[in-house]
Amino acid sequence: VELATQVQNVFCSCKLVAVAIIIGGGVYKLCEGSYEHVATGFQGTTSSVGNIATAFYSGLWAYDGWNNLNYVTEEIINPEKNLPLSIGIAIPMVTFIYVLVNISYLTIMSPSEMLVSDAVAVTFGNRILGPMAWLMPLSVAFSTFGAANGTIFAAGRLCYVASREGHLVDVLSFVHVKKLTPAPAVLFHAVVALAMVMSGSIEGLIDFFSFTVWIFYGMSMVALLVLRYKEPQLPRPYKCPLVIPILVLIISIYLVIAPIVDNPQIEYLYSILFMVFGAIMYIPFVHFGYVFKFMDKLTTFLQLMLQIAPPSGITDYE
Repeated sequence: VELATQVQNVFCSCKLVAVAIIIGGGVYKLCEGSYEHVATGFQGTTSSVGNIATAFYSGLWAYDGWNNLNYVTEEIINPEKNLPLSIGIAIPMVTFIYVLVNISYLTIMSPSEMLVSDAVAVTFGNRILGPMAWLMPLSVAFSTFGAANGTIFAAGRLCYVASREGHLVDVLSFVHVKKLTPAPAVLFHAVVALAMVMSGSIEGLIDFFSFTVWIFYGMSMVALLVLRYKEPQLPRPYKCPLVIPILVLIISIYLVIAPIVDNPQIEYLYSILFMVFGAIMYIPFVHFGYVFKFMDKLTTFLQLMLQIAPPSGITDYE
C-alpha cells in the first residue's frame, strides 16, 4: 500500500507539472490574442439528447477516479472524515484544471484538429514547446502509468472484498504470504482488462462501460434512498445530503435511457444481457453457495503457485 501510494504521488506530481506547462502555454497564447477557437468552440454543437449523453460518457469517464476511493476505504486513515473531504476537494479542483487545459488546447488547435489527434497534449507540445516538445509524450506516459497504478490498486481491492463477501471464488480473497497484497484479485483484474482491450476500440469500451456503470450508479442511489427511508437508525460513518443521490439518480436515468431512445445499438442489449446473466449466476453460486467439486484442488494449486493464503491464516496481516 505504501509503495503504491508513493508511486501514485510521484506520477501525479509529474502530471500536474505537465498540466501547469499546458495552462501556462495557453495563457501565453491568449495574451498574444489567439482566442479564435476559444470563442467559437461550441459551433456545430448537436442538440440530440442521445449524442449529448454519449458525449457525457467520455467526459464523465475522465472524472471517474473519485469512485476508486470508495474501493480502498479500508486503506484510508480516518475514512469518515478523509473520504468525503478528498472527493469534495478533488472533483472541483480537477474540473477547474481540466477546463483551463481545454481552453489552452483551443488556443492552438481547432475542435476538429483535437478530434483527429491521437494525443492532444502531444500535438499541443509540438506546436508550442519547440525543442522541448518531448516533454509532452513523456508526460502522457507518466499520466497513463499513474492512472493504471491507481486503477490496479483500487480494482484489486474490489475483487478482493467481493470474494471475501462470498460473491466471487474464495481464492480471490487470499493474499501473498510475504507481500500481504491481494495478488489473485489483481491478476484476475488484469485478465478481465486484457479481455476488454482485445474486444474493441477504446471509444466503444468507454461508451458501453459507461452505459453499464451508470446503471449500477442509479441502482446504488435507489438503494441508498430506500435504506435512508427504511433504516434511518443505521450507523452511517459519513452521510450525504439527500439532494445528491436524487440528482445522481436523475442523471443516471438520462444517461442510460437517452442513447437507447436516440440511437439504439445491439451493444446496449449485450450490456444488459451481461448483467442479467450475472444476476442469474448469483442464485446458484452465491445465494445457495454451490461450489464445483474441482475448486478445492484448483485453490490448492493456486496457493502453491502464487504463494497465497487466507488473511486469517497470516499472523502479520492486519
